[in-house]
Amino acid sequence: MAKSKNHTNHNQNKKAHKNGIKKPKTTKYPSLKGVDPKFRRNAKYAMQGTEKALREERHAKMQTA
Repeated sequence: MAKSKNHTNHNQNKKAHKNGIKKPKTTKYPSLKGVDPKFRRNAKYAMQGTEKALREERHAKMQTA
């Protein structure tokens, strides 16, 4: 009896490139799910401070203009 075929890669490369091999899509703001809670908490307060500074900067610009 003949040996059974164990493996082949025939035509797989052509099939893969038929529609192009795509890079995975990346998001602008990846989810923070599963991130260290201490880091998330600090990031929240840092974001508040940044927004406050930007608000004050905008307010100052409007006063001068």
